[in-house]
Amino acid sequence: MATHEPLKISYQNKLIEAGCDEAGRGCLAGPVCAAAVILPRDFSHPLLNDSKQLSMKQRDMLRGLIESEALSWAVAMVDNREIDQINILNASIKAMHLAVEKLNPQPGMLLIDGNRFKPYRELPHQCIVKGDSLFLSIAAASVLAKTHRDEYMKAAHLQYPHYKWNENKGYPTKSHREGLAKHGITPLHRLSFRLSDTQLSLGI
Repeated sequence: MATHEPLKISYQNKLIEAGCDEAGRGCLAGPVCAAAVILPRDFSHPLLNDSKQLSMKQRDMLRGLIESEALSWAVAMVDNREIDQINILNASIKAMHLAVEKLNPQPGMLLIDGNRFKPYRELPHQCIVKGDSLFLSIAAASVLAKTHRDEYMKAAHLQYPHYKWNENKGYPTKSHREGLAKHGITPLHRLSFRLSDTQLSLGI
C-alpha cells in the first residue's frame, strides 16, 4: 500500500481551526454535501487522507472514529433544486457555511479544500488546493462529506433503483446514463447539468 506524507494538524496555532470539504459537486443527481470538523490538537491516524484515496470500508471506519473523537463536527446538504437555482459552486459554499454554523464550539479560522470560497461571517479562512491530502481536519471533513452523501444516495436508490445510485452515487457513469435514457429524470436530478449525451442534438 502506498504511503503518504503525514498530514498536518493545523495551519496556525493561535485560533481553533475547522477543516471544510464537500462531496458530490460533479454528480447529476442528489445534493451536494459539506462537512466541517474541528479535531483535537493531538489527533492522528495513519489512514486518514483524502477520502478519494480510501476504500469504502476505510472511510466508514474513519467516519466513526472522527465522529467520536472530533471536538466538533457537522454535515449539511444543499439539494438539487437549490443547486439549479444558485449553481453548484454557490451551493457547495452554502453547504460549507451551513455546516460551520452548526459547530460548537465555533472555530476561529476555516481551512477550505479547493480555491474558491466566500467569507463566512468575520472568520478568517484559507483556501488550500488538495487540502484534503495536506491537513488532517480537511481530510476528516472529506471523509464525513463523502460517507454522509453516499448514505443519502444509497437510500435514494431504494426509491429510484433504475439509476444504480447504490454504486455510482449519482455520478455520470454509464449505468446512470443508461437509466436516464430509459427512464428519464427523477425529482432528484439536477436540471442545470447536462443529463444526457444527446441533449444538444434534441433541439431543446
